[in-house]
Amino acid sequence: MTDHRTYHFRAADLDDLALLRQWQAQPHVRQWWGTGDVFDADDLADPRVSHWIVSVGGHPFGFMQDYSVHGWDEHHFGHLAPGTRGIDQFIGPPDHLDRGHGTAFIRQRMDQMFDDGAPVIATDPHPDNSRAIAVYCKLGFRIVGPRQTTRWGVVIPMEARHP
Repeated sequence: MTDHRTYHFRAADLDDLALLRQWQAQPHVRQWWGTGDVFDADDLADPRVSHWIVSVGGHPFGFMQDYSVHGWDEHHFGHLAPGTRGIDQFIGPPDHLDRGHGTAFIRQRMDQMFDDGAPVIATDPHPDNSRAIAVYCKLGFRIVGPRQTTRWGVVIPMEARHP
């Protein structure tokens, strides 16, 4: 299993766009992230969002972003405490699914964000994304409201508080 593995997070850059597009073309990613270009140079330059390429054993396999929930007017997590971070992520290669990587690398990044002072970490999976919701629940997230429609799509709001 992956319990004792260390994941490496490096800032995504323009050289990663082809890899991100390749991963996004995978059916398990496309189902939740759509078919249009999710990332471009402007996205990667947005100071409100940290974009990460996640690797294990020197091999990139995942994408994660964390962002200031206070960076957008009327964000659905805007009521949370200053310093709150939102997260989204996916695993690209299908052969890395169902191996414990998602839970492990999200936990590692959450620990870092809490160590850096985030009082709350929020996420908003699609209500039908049972795989993501199960992983978030394992990581200590709670569903904190009903399904809602946001400018980013239909979501179920979830929060994890600093231990």
